[in-house]
Order: sequence, then structure tokens, then C-alpha cells
Amino acid sequence: QVQLVESGGGLVQAGGSLRLSCAASGRTFSYAMGWFRQAPGKEREFVAVISWSGDRTNYADSVKGRFTISRDNAKNTVYLQMNSLKPEDTAVYHCAAARLTAAQVLGVLPSGREGYDYWGQGTQVTVSS
Repeated sequence: QVQLVESGGGLVQAGGSLRLSCAASGRTFSYAMGWFRQAPGKEREFVAVISWSGDRTNYADSVKGRFTISRDNAKNTVYLQMNSLKPEDTAVYHCAAARLTAAQVLGVLPSGREGYDYWGQGTQVTVSS
């Protein structure tokens, strides 16, 4: 069983930065780790994903060039560095873990909710204009 706990959310002005952390209990070094977000009244959407080894990443077009996902397997922690924040980035941010699959071995990282096995409760990010 894997448990995920996010932290680092808060209120920031547009153009500012935040770094989110996701601490995992259990051994997640072989899992791809992703970040999703959900704004009020909207579906949960993909933000970023990183492979188990950390050598491959993928981002939603809306955050590409502004957000960076990384991981420290020794600490069982995944990070999301968010720069140049915009009001439309306001949402609850969730991290998620995906068991290693054949697709991942072939280089395909999951970007849909159905590809993930464990979820955190989320941390609120609010960007004021």
C-alpha cells in the first residue's frame, strides 16, 4: 500500500513561484509519479509526470516551460516547481503514483487518471491577480 501526502501549497501573487512536495510512504521508486490539478467546477486534469528513474518527464501544454517535476527516490519524494504562476493555475493539486507497466518501460508515461493507482488528498494553490 502506498500513501501520498502533498504539501507546499498556498496563496501567491501572479508571477510568483511555489514548490509542491509529495511524500510517499512505501517503496515508490519503481512507480511513475504524476501531478494533477482540479479547479472548482472542473475535471481533474493532468499537469506533469516523471518516470521511475527520473530520466523522462512529460507536461501539459498549459504548464510547459513554467513547471518542473523532479523526484528524489532516496527521500521517496516528488516535487513540482511552479514558476510564473497565473490565476488560471489556481486549483487543488494532487500527486499520484502509477505502478511500473510495460508501456512505461517502452517510454510511454501515463497522462490519464486511469493510469494511476494511488492518490494524495491534495494541496490548495491560489494565485491572485
